[in-house]
Amino acid sequence: MTDLLPLSPLPPGSLTIPTPRPADALRWSRFLASTSAEGPGVRAAVWVQGCSVKCPGCFNPHLWSERGGRDDEPASLAADWIAAARAAGAEGITLLGGEPFDQAGALAVVARAFRDAGLTVMTFTGYTHAQLQGWSAERDDIRSLLEATDLLADGPYLADRPDAVRPWIGSTNQGLRALTPAYRALIASIEERGGQDRLEIRIARDGTIAVNGWADDAALEILLGDLGVRADRPRQPARRKTGIPLKESA
Repeated sequence: MTDLLPLSPLPPGSLTIPTPRPADALRWSRFLASTSAEGPGVRAAVWVQGCSVKCPGCFNPHLWSERGGRDDEPASLAADWIAAARAAGAEGITLLGGEPFDQAGALAVVARAFRDAGLTVMTFTGYTHAQLQGWSAERDDIRSLLEATDLLADGPYLADRPDAVRPWIGSTNQGLRALTPAYRALIASIEERGGQDRLEIRIARDGTIAVNGWADDAALEILLGDLGVRADRPRQPARRKTGIPLKESA
């Protein structure tokens, strides 16, 4: 069961290199075979469980703890997810969290499998690109995930610096970096002209509501205010990255 106890965020400047973790097990919380809100085009997306960055104001605090989620072998997951992504017409996968680079070795296995299958990889991280580049000199797992990433969204979320111009990211300090030619032209266009965020809402037969993408609290209140209390997390103010299931109250 997900640990919802309060967790103390770390100031971004105090972050140190992530603790190495085994590459043969991935702890993850949620997978979508198809979304248009988590990066370029139609993509698969996976939210991993566990985060050592803990940005204040995070929309996914239930993914901070290493407890919860599922623990599976990444190569098998990758094969299943590639099949699901292809069946859904996705052009790649987006890795979110939680913090993907806290499980860099396992996610590098997933990312390389997608790349080998001719699909693209977008990775979100609360660490900066400069930090990851420095750490990659001594950490094969971090280097491997960077090398298997086409598009990197990097930097800690800062609630007092909202970005209303670029899609997918939450604050103006964060970067959108095309690490391969796959999205270089797209990122150049976004930097010049901006882009549009999207919000997706899915309602299952049992009444469970899942939301992913970007929205501020006012928009969420208009859309979801009469559907009952969100059962999976405490309420959080300000504009956030979503990707969390909800359940309609009885």
